[in-house]
Amino acid sequence: MTSNTPRPTRSEQREAARAKAKALREQQQKGDKLKRVLIQLGIAISVIVAVGAVALTIFNASTQSTAVPTNASFSDGVKVGTDLKVFTSEFSPTPAPGETPVEIIIYVDYQCPICAVFELPNSEQIKNWVASGMATVEMHALSFLDGRGSPNTFSSRAANAALCVSEHSPDNFFEYNTRLFKSQPTEGAPGPENDELISFAEEVGATNMDLLSSCINEKAFGNWIKDSTERALTEPIPGTGIQVSGTPTVLVNGQQYTWETGEELASAARFAQFVQFSTTGAQG
Repeated sequence: MTSNTPRPTRSEQREAARAKAKALREQQQKGDKLKRVLIQLGIAISVIVAVGAVALTIFNASTQSTAVPTNASFSDGVKVGTDLKVFTSEFSPTPAPGETPVEIIIYVDYQCPICAVFELPNSEQIKNWVASGMATVEMHALSFLDGRGSPNTFSSRAANAALCVSEHSPDNFFEYNTRLFKSQPTEGAPGPENDELISFAEEVGATNMDLLSSCINEKAFGNWIKDSTERALTEPIPGTGIQVSGTPTVLVNGQQYTWETGEELASAARFAQFVQFSTTGAQG
């Protein structure tokens, strides 16, 4: 049976082909436009994510930089008094009756071998003086040996750990300070890792171990330590004209303890004599 529908002319066929091609082009253009929109949207999302990550990093850094050890309130030092109690905003240890405590101030870096030469032979007598109320001691933990003598940043991590103990278990701060020096690495060698620093706190009977462990692992006071170290090395010790030029720097009633040899530095008897005569300015 023959169809009555007339066949399209060549001209009509060409027009139909053009129309179909145009429709395909338009469809392709729409597809390309959608791809561009999706790509742009993907880029925008990536930028947002990146900006968010940067903002989070900045926020975390700013949060850490504002983490201040509340018990390091004596010109960035932690002050210990009678019964080895730390001075806080709520508590000041009572000195022995009739005593005006000798004021001992010590600047240390826990990676510093010379500090250990002074600290280890003197820690027991300083402990007795302070526990009895005869003296107070301010410990200033600095960190400037990370780059030179502390391949695993023991200098700053130990300083942070000491401040974490002063914050979360202050009654154990003095003993922890001594414990750190007992485990000081040789110069240039890596020091104890964080898990060991935490175990040292347990050894000295520290409490609040969950908070203390987090404080050590997160290096909560890391930025504060950088700032306080810079202050200590660039500004005179408050109330004196004395500049910290190295560690240990030791003051007794505002007078700087000095030595000529390692034997003098390590001599507990010599330091005791200096303390005895510190109020008159005479040095033994």
